[in-house]
Amino acid sequence: MDFRTPLAKALGLGSAKTGTSHWWMQRVTAVALVPLSLPLLTLTKLCLNAPYRDTVSWLAEPFNTVCIMAWLLAVFYHAALGLQVVIEDYVPKEDTKIIAILAVNLSFLFLALAALLAVLRITLIG
Repeated sequence: MDFRTPLAKALGLGSAKTGTSHWWMQRVTAVALVPLSLPLLTLTKLCLNAPYRDTVSWLAEPFNTVCIMAWLLAVFYHAALGLQVVIEDYVPKEDTKIIAILAVNLSFLFLALAALLAVLRITLIG
């Protein structure tokens, strides 16, 4: 049984059927960030208290490098998803909304790549 009006059917109004995956990915990244934040806290503590060489040697260990890089990917993706929801909810004009979402996604992609390259540079070069 369909409760939509003929006009709503013609205009394609209604659910786009893509919100569930977006909602799930935001929850999955939020849950993933909890354990991935533990190595980040260790890195922050080392950056504030330990000598540079100790911090670099800790980061150069493969497990620590992978954890920090996974945290970076998860946090930038989670932030992009969250800002997309805010833009979709509060920006009224459709063209402005599309441009804003594209700008946010490209900005976070650039920032994620820069952060990953920085971690690799520190890890490989020291």
